[in-house]
Amino acid sequence: MRWRKSSFSGDGGNNCVEIAAIGPESVALRESDNPADVLTTDRAALGALVRSLRRRSASGYR
Repeated sequence: MRWRKSSFSGDGGNNCVEIAAIGPESVALRESDNPADVLTTDRAALGALVRSLRRRSASGYR
């Protein structure tokens, strides 16, 4: 798998979430400081999660 991390993660440390495509409809997620633990989901579910988090962030919800 080709793992990618967010541009918000910066260059140093292992404090980010990484993502990799594992098929046309599925993605894998892992925490960079614990790469052995991998979560898989479909692209639609991940997209819904990201949209929800962005809405909450934009509204100032904590």
